[in-house]
Amino acid sequence: MLDWNILSYVTFLPLAGVLFILLTGGSEEVAARNARQVALWTTLVTFAVSLLIWVYFDPSQADFQFVEEAEWLGGGINYKMGVDGISLLFIILTTFLMPICILASWTSITSRVREFMIAFLVMETLIIGVFSSLDLVLFYLFFEAGLIPMFLIIGIWGGANRVYASFKFFLYTLVGSVLMLAAMITMYMIAGTTDIPTLMATNFDSGLQNWLFLAFFASFAVKIPMWPVHTWLPDAHVQAPTSGSVILAGVLLKMGGYGFLRFSLPMFPEATETFAPMVFGLSVIAIIYTSLVALVQKDMKKLIAYSSVAHMGFITIGIFTLNQQGLEGSILQMISHGIVAGALFLCVGVVYDRMHTREIARYGGLVHKMPKYAVIFMFFTMATIGLPGTSGFVGEFLILVGTYQVSTWTAALATTGVILSAAYSLWLYRRVVFGEMVKEDLKTILDVNKREIAIFTPLILVALWIGVYPEPFLNVMHASVLNLMADHQASLDLVKTTLNAAK
Repeated sequence: MLDWNILSYVTFLPLAGVLFILLTGGSEEVAARNARQVALWTTLVTFAVSLLIWVYFDPSQADFQFVEEAEWLGGGINYKMGVDGISLLFIILTTFLMPICILASWTSITSRVREFMIAFLVMETLIIGVFSSLDLVLFYLFFEAGLIPMFLIIGIWGGANRVYASFKFFLYTLVGSVLMLAAMITMYMIAGTTDIPTLMATNFDSGLQNWLFLAFFASFAVKIPMWPVHTWLPDAHVQAPTSGSVILAGVLLKMGGYGFLRFSLPMFPEATETFAPMVFGLSVIAIIYTSLVALVQKDMKKLIAYSSVAHMGFITIGIFTLNQQGLEGSILQMISHGIVAGALFLCVGVVYDRMHTREIARYGGLVHKMPKYAVIFMFFTMATIGLPGTSGFVGEFLILVGTYQVSTWTAALATTGVILSAAYSLWLYRRVVFGEMVKEDLKTILDVNKREIAIFTPLILVALWIGVYPEPFLNVMHASVLNLMADHQASLDLVKTTLNAAK
C-alpha cells in the first residue's frame, strides 16, 4: 500500500469523472442525466478508495504516512503528499460528504448540470489536495484554487444576490491569503525549502514569528471564519444552492482550523502562546454575538450560517488551549460540525425545494404533513445543541474541559453559547415544525422521499457513531495530537534555554 501512491489516486480520481462528463454527448437532457450518474459514481469510488487509507493507517505512529515525493519546481520545492492522524479525518469527511452533495442536487439543479457536476468534482480534488499536501507551494495552490469552483457554484447556481455574495466570498478569502503568501515566501528565503515537515522543525526568530503568525492568521481567520471577518459567510450560505452550503459548512470552513493545526501551532510556537489570549477573546465574542444575531434571523439558512460562526468559535478556542482535550475536542468538533451543519442545510433544502422560500414565518405545523422530516430535523437540531449521545456533545465537552484548564473565564463565557444554541435552534424548530398548519399552500406538501432518506441516513448514523462511540476517531488523531503538543513544548523549552544562556 505504501508504494501505491494512494494519496495521489484519491486526490485526482475526481478529475477522471470530469473527463468522462466532458466526453459524454447527446441531448441536454441525456448529458445532464449522464453527468449526475458519473459524478455520483466517481465520488462514491473516491470515498471507497479513501477508506483504504484509514484501513491501512497506523494510528500508533505520529509521523506522516503514505508519503509521496517527486521533483517539481526545483530549489527545494517538490510535489510531496502525506497524511497524519489529523489530516486523514478531514480527507474522509470530504469524500464522505461529496456523494451526499451530488444526491442533494439531483433534482434541484436543472440548468448547466454538466458544468455544476464538473465544478463539484474539481473542488473535491482541490480540497483533498489541501489536506494531503506536505509542501507549502503545493498547499497554497490547492488552497487558493479551491475558491474558484465555489465562486462559480455560488455565482451561477445561487439565489437572487448570488453575484454579490460570490464576489464578497472570493475577495474576503483572497485578501487574507495574499498575506499568507508573503509569509510563505519569507519562510522559504530563510529555510531554503517549502517542505512542511522541515519547516515544522525550523526555529524562526521570535520577532519574526509574530509577523508570520499574523500573516497566516489573516488567511485562516477569514476561512473559519472568525469575528469580525465573518460577514461573508451568511451571504454566501443564503445565496448558495443547498449542496454548495453543505460543502461550504462541512469542509471549506475546516480548512482554516486545519491551517492553525498544521502551520500556526507547530511552526510559530512562541507567537501562538503570545496571541492565544487574543484568539480566546475573538472566539468568545463570536460565540455570544453571532448566537444573539441568530436569534433574530427570519431566514432559516442565515440562522444556521450564524450558528456555524458560533460553533467555529468553540473550535478556535479548543485549538489554542494547546492541551490534549482541547485539541482533540476541536478536531472532533470540526468533523461533527461538518456532518451536523451540512445536514441542517439539507433540511432547509428539503422544504425549499417544495415551497421555494426559506422564510421562517412561511412555515409552521409541518409535523402534520411531514412526520419523517420532523424526526430528521429534530435529530440534527439536538445534535447541533450538543445533546449527549450525538456527535455535537463529545467535541464541545472536550473543548470546554480543555478550556477550563487554561482559562476559567473563557470557558464560562463560551458555555453561554451552549445555552444560546439551544435557544435559537429550538426556536427555529418550534416555528417551522410545531403548531397548527394554517397556511393553505402547506397542506399539500409532501414528506421526504426515498432519495432524501438515502441522503440523511448515513449522516444520522455517523452522528450517532461519534456521539456514542468516538474512540475510533480519537484513536486516529491521538498520536499526532500528542506529537504536536510535544514539538510545541520542545520549541518553547529551547527558546527559554537560549534566553537563559544569553543572560
